Amino acid sequence: MSTAASDKATPEKLTPVYGPTSEQPPLFDGTTRLYISYRCPFAQRVLITRNFKGLQDEIKLVPFNLRSRPDWYAEKVYSENKVPSLEHNGKIMGESIDLMKYLDSNFEGPSLLPDDATKKQFAEELLEYTDTFNGNVYAAFKGDVVSDVGPAVDYLEDALSKYSGPFFLGDQFSLADIAYIPFIERFEIFLSEVYQYNITEGRPNLAAWIQDINKLESYNLTKQIDPKEVVEYYSLRFLVIFFNQNTQAYVSYTSI
Repeated sequence: MSTAASDKATPEKLTPVYGPTSEQPPLFDGTTRLYISYRCPFAQRVLITRNFKGLQDEIKLVPFNLRSRPDWYAEKVYSENKVPSLEHNGKIMGESIDLMKYLDSNFEGPSLLPDDATKKQFAEELLEYTDTFNGNVYAAFKGDVVSDVGPAVDYLEDALSKYSGPFFLGDQFSLADIAYIPFIERFEIFLSEVYQYNITEGRPNLAAWIQDINKLESYNLTKQIDPKEVVEYYSLRFLVIFFNQNTQAYVSYTSI
């Protein structure tokens, strides 16, 4: 079965964003809830996982604007006051990769980790490397971007060459792919718009990966960011270029 055929996502009407005065949903009433921001890349990871496994009816969304979260979220739901978090079976859990694994292990739907031990170990290595990868790209944004970002992206190109197929584990779409998708989405926009740098040039594996990722309904349903906002956010965060009213722009794009 193809990856697209395995994708259980279906179109859905997204839950309106909760504001600072929105009433808290009942806690631990038997409903499984995913607390997110539609523009947060970490939350997007878990949202893609939910969608791919066909859990859109089973896991309800509680979306926030990160600038104006209601007080009850930190006070009564998740003291870390971060997204994503998951309410399930009488407890609250956080951290995006942990939640991706939890959904894959505890809910029905297509498996997002392989049975093969060697492939599973490789997937775990890729998951563990995500923070390092993001850190390397962010460091490049602060330096000579065109020269410094190449080695960071080359890591993905090399990783994608390990198995034949468009994804990190070959034909199988996995949590390893999901972990990188939201960040590649944003990095590709920023590097192209600001530096005219094409991250897929000379990287056929990465180009094929992005092409196949963009065919997935589970991912396409999570695309909520405006490319202009991505450019402004990263430009302001890394002091690359300044925009009119840049202070307000930075406040507006707390997490993209």
